Amino acid sequence: MADEKHRILIADDNDANRELLEAYLVSVDCEIETSVDGQDTLDKIASFHPDLVLLDVMMPRLSGFEVCKQIKEGEQSRRIMVLMVTALSELGDIERAVEAGTDDFLSKPVNKVELLKRVENMLRLKGTEDELDRLRSYIQSMEDDQPQAS
Repeated sequence: MADEKHRILIADDNDANRELLEAYLVSVDCEIETSVDGQDTLDKIASFHPDLVLLDVMMPRLSGFEVCKQIKEGEQSRRIMVLMVTALSELGDIERAVEAGTDDFLSKPVNKVELLKRVENMLRLKGTEDELDRLRSYIQSMEDDQPQAS
């Protein structure tokens, strides 16, 4: 499990933005999938099981805010890291992103160095959280196997 590649989903309705983000991430050892709108993003999450979603806010069908909220409320998806990538920069937009559950946000136009550093940090954090979950499960299974004192 430790040598599995991280999975990143790039969700943006703009072809050029998706291609740019994908090109920026070429140096990251990961599998990349893309989606073109909010509903497509939720469908891809269910089939691709990403560790991280780079999520545009302004998308058709469901906004990034709505998608993020559904990701964070889902039993199977709530641990997925979400990095909102948006041209919106008003304080209210940032507050809405935080309320929706985003883990971080990045303003467009995206700076390659900043994107790579945030992605690296978020994937490291996701890996640490996953390892902590595995250790908790192991400890719980060890405790469950112990004979009960009478």
